[in-house]
Amino acid sequence: MKRVSVAIVSLALGSALTAAAQAPAAQRPAAPRPAAESAAAGPTKVAVIEFQAAVGQTNEFQRDFADLQKKYDPKRQQIKALSDEVDNLTKQLQAQSANLSDDERQSRARTIDEKKKQLDRDTQDAQQDFQGEMQDLLNRIASKVGATMTDYAQKHGFTLVLDRTEQEQQSPTVLYAMPSTDITKAVIEAYNEKSGIPAPPAAAAPTPDAPAPQPAPSH
Repeated sequence: MKRVSVAIVSLALGSALTAAAQAPAAQRPAAPRPAAESAAAGPTKVAVIEFQAAVGQTNEFQRDFADLQKKYDPKRQQIKALSDEVDNLTKQLQAQSANLSDDERQSRARTIDEKKKQLDRDTQDAQQDFQGEMQDLLNRIASKVGATMTDYAQKHGFTLVLDRTEQEQQSPTVLYAMPSTDITKAVIEAYNEKSGIPAPPAAAAPTPDAPAPQPAPSH
């Protein structure tokens, strides 16, 4: 079995959003629907939003993401310790091989191979567990941000909201939009105000590259 490097483990356990990007995304929200008479009387009013950024920059997401990282830090340290042990045993075997009997070399090689297999299993289990919890977190926050976005769009008379996040085969391509049509910051602020969750300390706030979560349909 091919050994998984500690760098990959650190990435999987330390960069939650990147890991969660591998999981299925939630569905998009339905476009806000104003009253029929308003739609008939006025022109179409379009807004754009960077939805993944809106999710990743909410105070609630940053708080819960930091908590999730702390939860998995002991496992990351455990995996690193096992990886270091495998490296040390491998170096010792290489350095002492000429002075060992065949039986001793084979015994040490078996020990190293068993520890490598354990490292692979622990790494894969940790990645799967972390990705599962990260996807749950993303879906939960994305659903609520989607509802906040819909409420904001309806209150401000927007008849269409486009996601300008760059995603393959998911979002419409927005080639140009006036800054005044971007509601990303406004939605983040509205969500933070509604949640009542304060911003995390600047030094502790995670700043990962957000993946592509999508809000659940708003009813």
